Amino acid sequence: LQVVSDFRKTNTTTPVMLMGYLNPIHRMGYAEFAQAAATAGVDGVLTVDCPIEEISALNQHLKPVGVDCIFLISPVTPPERIQAIAQEASGFVYYVSLNGVTRAANSDVESVAKQVALIRQYVPLPVGVRFGIRDAGRARAVAAVADAGIVGCRLAHAIDDNPQHDTTAVAAIVK
Repeated sequence: LQVVSDFRKTNTTTPVMLMGYLNPIHRMGYAEFAQAAATAGVDGVLTVDCPIEEISALNQHLKPVGVDCIFLISPVTPPERIQAIAQEASGFVYYVSLNGVTRAANSDVESVAKQVALIRQYVPLPVGVRFGIRDAGRARAVAAVADAGIVGCRLAHAIDDNPQHDTTAVAAIVK
């Protein structure tokens, strides 16, 4: 939250999404977290380990303060689960285009296009695609079939390479 707050001192327009686990949010308290996230300038939150069946407890605090609840959809997410996600999601949905880990392979743009089309049958929000976007050419190809290409490695590396936790230095990389 401090990194976002520092970033917002110089940039109030770039959307910022926090991605992490539910436990620290639960420990802080959903209402307190939602208010702190909104105050810091967070636009959306993606809790990677919180299933759709459990998200409403957090989402009821995020919605009133204008923080979007983002969800992951994978190549194996069944249509009925995509429909359930559509009921709670706001902002956009985050399509993980590969089964595997970051930098495992390039996204097959044809497969991405098919899955994005399926998602759009159920979800009226923009679809951002992550994984397998390694260069500008691949980003352009994904952007042609989705609403956004998500590239998070640069920020993750900046945080990892900053053991002093200098939030100003980390915030500066996205300027």
